Amino acid sequence: MKTIIAFFASLIFYGNSFCQVKLPRLISDGMILQRDAKLKIWGWASANEAVKVTLKKSTVKTKADAAGNWSVQLPAQKAGGPYSIEIAASNKIVINNVLFGDVWFCSGQSNMVHNMELHGITYAKDIENANYPQIRQFLIPTATNLNGPQQDVNSGSWKAATPDAVQKFSAVAYFFARKIYEQYHIPVGIINSSVGGTPIEAWSSETGLKDFPEWMKIIKKNKDTAYIGQMNRAAANIRNIPSKDLGLSGNVTWFNTSYIPEGWRTINIPGYWEDQGIKDLNGVVWYRKIIDIPASMTGKAARVFLGRIVDADQLYINGNTIGGTTYQYPQRRYFVSPEVLHAGKNIFVIRVTNTYGKGGFVSDKPYYIFSGTDTVDLKGYWQYKVGEVFEPVPNPANVFMAISAQNQPASLFNGMVAPIINYAIKGVLWYQGEANSNRAGEYARLLPAMIADWRKQWQQENLPFLYVQLPGFMDMNYLPSESQWAELRQSQLKSLFVPNTGMAVAIDLGEWNDIHPDNKKAVGERLALLAEKNAYGENIIASGPLYQSSQKQGSAIAITFNNIGTGLTTNDGQLPQEFAIAGTDKKFVWAKTKIEGDKIIVWNDTILDPKYVRYAWADNPVNPNLYNKEGLPASPFTTEEK
Repeated sequence: MKTIIAFFASLIFYGNSFCQVKLPRLISDGMILQRDAKLKIWGWASANEAVKVTLKKSTVKTKADAAGNWSVQLPAQKAGGPYSIEIAASNKIVINNVLFGDVWFCSGQSNMVHNMELHGITYAKDIENANYPQIRQFLIPTATNLNGPQQDVNSGSWKAATPDAVQKFSAVAYFFARKIYEQYHIPVGIINSSVGGTPIEAWSSETGLKDFPEWMKIIKKNKDTAYIGQMNRAAANIRNIPSKDLGLSGNVTWFNTSYIPEGWRTINIPGYWEDQGIKDLNGVVWYRKIIDIPASMTGKAARVFLGRIVDADQLYINGNTIGGTTYQYPQRRYFVSPEVLHAGKNIFVIRVTNTYGKGGFVSDKPYYIFSGTDTVDLKGYWQYKVGEVFEPVPNPANVFMAISAQNQPASLFNGMVAPIINYAIKGVLWYQGEANSNRAGEYARLLPAMIADWRKQWQQENLPFLYVQLPGFMDMNYLPSESQWAELRQSQLKSLFVPNTGMAVAIDLGEWNDIHPDNKKAVGERLALLAEKNAYGENIIASGPLYQSSQKQGSAIAITFNNIGTGLTTNDGQLPQEFAIAGTDKKFVWAKTKIEGDKIIVWNDTILDPKYVRYAWADNPVNPNLYNKEGLPASPFTTEEK
């Protein structure tokens, strides 16, 4: 019996001796900690294990609780570094190269996701010249949890802004950080927690959604394992439809160099196939063309630009798979290895898959192959052949939105925000709204609710929250019209009633044919202006004119603005454009305008009793030219109660 007791005692002893203190991935080499704030360092250890944390010459001791959780609070530190932090228990961890500066939590959907690499042509010099060791990003990988908050993120590490590493930095966040660093010369940390195509309710916590009964019902349902299984099966059914593509099922695939094309027809690139004689086709269409390549382009790497393609594509050159993209929004930019091209005739084949709406190649985008200083245009007539026709189905994007875990309420908060809330931050940058554009009324409640919830989670009542208003996108309409994107922008504008928030207007920075406009630098720098005012206390004009009030003046309406700076103006020297006016019937017509001091006077001779005014009220307004003299654009708005 004594032997058995001794044996188990030794197990306990050795078991405890091998239990090691662990840290969250965020607390690691190269991290930037928030200056001038009480700092929480936390982690896990054995139950009741003694832990001590040393920074400089200050040591704080604690003991893990019965579940192994521990935390200490370090005194506030001034900006500077690098320092080391030592965590000692049954083992010792030393965190090196620690800086103190300002940390910004950057979140939202794809326009916050988009990194410098995806805009590498536009920002080639910015990438090449990135030498900012005190600007660092921690990129959080996509993670969802339907059951509740996670303790830690799945992976990630701190990276400094060098030419190689900066390519994975959020472009918006990088240009923001660079502007802040150049202004204040303190370290700037970016925690990039964003996922493309995701709605705001996925980023809100369960607590933050308590006033939204429909979302609370879904959260409760999502914790039911039987329901989760049903969702996963539905998603699998959508993704795993067996292919019947003729181009892949014959003896010789259609991209093979030995394939002899028969029955192919002529089509133009760029352009949608529905606009070129192929009616209402959802399926797979193959494009083929012989491209002459000069000898000067062979024997070295090349790049292919294929604009944007709706929805998915694979590119083959001379039978080689070059690259592919699974959804419509990214611009196609593929590398071609030196051995692929040869002088003279080269076979280019593109397999395009579209599941809903018009399929094909978006116009007004680059389509060419280049190497060095040589470029070959890829626009023009190609040959095409239909490989597969899909059976009619509901809009698959909507179906996917409904069943995808990353679009479920609180799922992304649990996986990508909750693990961070112990980490002190300076403020939040938020770029999101596209996925909620069909629910603008609800968004007007969801955004303030999420801001309040995040402030409560971080225990920072006045946490600066800076966000981007949706830019222009989609077709231009030359008549006054209704617009879901305009409605969403109005909801974003209304959310400025929340104290210590700021909105970067981006109506002038969009592209009609790209939901991911290239101009990320101006977005980041406008956010930086807002930060200078809201977070750093600068007495500056940080925004363009914002609608304040309206007053009827006979048959005209006078519009008053905030943030006019040194005066209202237009960016093209013309009278203010994109103003529409209506009577009680809300039938809007274009208005005449003039600037009078800090007001815009709006009228139309056919409307004697005007009631409402709209500005830049469209998906993609043609010429929203109202600015202040500081060069910042006015926000779109309506005087209606929305």
